[in-house]
Amino acid sequence: MSVGEMLAATVPMARTLNLEFLETTPERAVVRLPDQSDYHNHVGGPHAGAMFTLAESASGAIVIAAFGDQMSRAVPLAVKAEIGYKKLAMGVVTATATLGRPIADVVAELDAGQRPEFPVVIEITRADGAVTGEMTVVWTLRPNS
Repeated sequence: MSVGEMLAATVPMARTLNLEFLETTPERAVVRLPDQSDYHNHVGGPHAGAMFTLAESASGAIVIAAFGDQMSRAVPLAVKAEIGYKKLAMGVVTATATLGRPIADVVAELDAGQRPEFPVVIEITRADGAVTGEMTVVWTLRPNS
């Protein structure tokens, strides 16, 4: 099962919004929110909450892809998130997430008994390529002990 399939199967909100996991690697995650009138706002585009969930889901996908091999000893948790809505989003929107720290550095902190934090930066675009939003989610790997 791919990371995207696993998230769609285990995260109810991802299923509710019908998110499409297009690419999920330790370097990049790309997730699409189809244009669905049930999730439109008052101006006919995707609701801000749906776009937040799209971006947060892309960040979660890259975290699982990058640190899935650490899940037996740590659980990933979102610590904080900040989003900026830049332009009107209409139609299909896509979130592209990138990891903000090298994987090896994060794992080294975990190996040293620390609770590492790392940012994931997400860009939300509409079909014409215009950036409609930017989000940063800070994640941690909380040791299981």
